[in-house]
Amino acid sequence: MALIVQKYGGSSVADVECMQRVARRILKTKKAGNDVVVVVSAMGDTTDELVELAHKINPDPRERELDMLLASGEQISSAVLAMALHQLGADAVAMSGPQAGIFTDLFHTKAKIVEIRPQRILDQLRKGRIVIVAGFQGLNPEEDIATLGRGGSDTTAVALAAAIKADRCQILKDVEGVYTANPRVVERARKLDEIAYDEMLELASLGSEVLQSRAVEFAKKYSVVLEVVSSFVEKPGTLVREVDHMEDILVRGIAADKNQVKITLSGIPDQPGMAAKLFHELAGASINVDMIIQNVSAQGVTDLSFTVPASELTKTRKTLKAISSHVGDREPDIDADIAKVSIVGVGMRSHSGVAHQMFAALAKHKINIGMISTSEIKISVVIRKEHADDAVRVLHQTFGLDKKSATRPGKKPVKKSGSKKR
Repeated sequence: MALIVQKYGGSSVADVECMQRVARRILKTKKAGNDVVVVVSAMGDTTDELVELAHKINPDPRERELDMLLASGEQISSAVLAMALHQLGADAVAMSGPQAGIFTDLFHTKAKIVEIRPQRILDQLRKGRIVIVAGFQGLNPEEDIATLGRGGSDTTAVALAAAIKADRCQILKDVEGVYTANPRVVERARKLDEIAYDEMLELASLGSEVLQSRAVEFAKKYSVVLEVVSSFVEKPGTLVREVDHMEDILVRGIAADKNQVKITLSGIPDQPGMAAKLFHELAGASINVDMIIQNVSAQGVTDLSFTVPASELTKTRKTLKAISSHVGDREPDIDADIAKVSIVGVGMRSHSGVAHQMFAALAKHKINIGMISTSEIKISVVIRKEHADDAVRVLHQTFGLDKKSATRPGKKPVKKSGSKKR
C-alpha cells in the first residue's frame, strides 16, 4: 500500500462532468490499495472571475479581503469533489487549508507555508477515508486566511506530500507532462520522460506554467518525487527528481514569460547604498525583482532598469513613489510590451558557446535583445513581446529540441571544472 498525494488543476475540475471523472480516477487509485490525499484548485476560471469581481467593486482591494474571497474557490472544489466521491460510495472528507493544518507567514496574496500540522489528515486516513484539501491557502499568524499566489495549489500538494511522507506526489494537469516548450506555440515540442529538479525549478520560475516554482523548491528540499501527468488520459507523464548523467543534454527546455514589465529609473544619485535602499524597499513590499541593469554613471547620476511581474506593477509604483526623494524624483519609465525568453539545461554547466548560439540565432531572425541574465543552467533575454513566440520556435530548432537527443551534432562536452561558460 502506498500513500499518494494527487493534485488536480482548475481545468481538471472545471464542471460537473470533470468532477465526476476525477472522482472515478481517485476512487480507482484508492481501490488499488493506496491511501489518497487530494489537493484541488478552483473550478475552471473561478479565480479569474473572483479577481474580476473584486476589481469591479474596488479597483484596489485590500489584500486581506481579497484572500478571503479567492480562497473560497478552492473550498468549493474540495466540497463538490467530496460529494462526487460520496455519490460513488466512497468515504471522503473535505478540508480547507487551515483545517488541514497549513500555516503561512503574514504576507497576503502570495504567502509562504511555514508549517504543516498534518495530524487531522493522518487521523482521517487511518479511518480509511479519502482526504480532499482545498489548495492555495493556509492560516497566518493573525488567524486570517492567506493565499499562496498563482499556482499555489501545486505548493500545497508538495508540502503536504513532504509532511505526511507520501510515496509520490502526482500533479494532474490538462497536459500529459513537461514539454521542451509550450506545445501550443511549438508544434514539435516533445514530452520529457524525466527532468532534474534544478531544470524544472528554472523553467517554472521563467514562465513555464506547468508547475509553480515554489512547489519545485519544496520537492527538491524534501526529496519529494513529482510526477506530472494528464488528468484526462492515463498515460505515463514526466518525473521530476534527482537525475544523473544529464550533462550531455545541452538544453532541456525553453520558457517564455509575457507577463513581465520593465521599469527604468533615471537620474538616480550615483552614491554608495542607493541600489541597496531601492531594493530593500521593494523586497519589504514582497515584490519579486528579476533582471537588473545599471548604466555607467554620468555627471554623478545613473539610470537603472529592472523587471517585475506585471501583476506587481501597481504595488511597485506605490513603493517607488514612497521613496522617490531617495532615488530621484523623475517618473519611472514603464515598458509593458516585453517578454522574457529563456533556455534551460544542466548541460550548460559543461559546454561552451551556448550564449553565442542563442544570440546568433535570434540575430539571424532580427530579434533584438534588451536585457540579458544568466545562471549556471539558464540564459534569459528580454525582447519585444510580439517576437516571443517566434523566439521560442527559433531556439527550439536551434538547439535540436525536436529530436530525442539535444546535444550539439558532432560536438562533445567541453569539460572545464570550476568555471562558468556562456
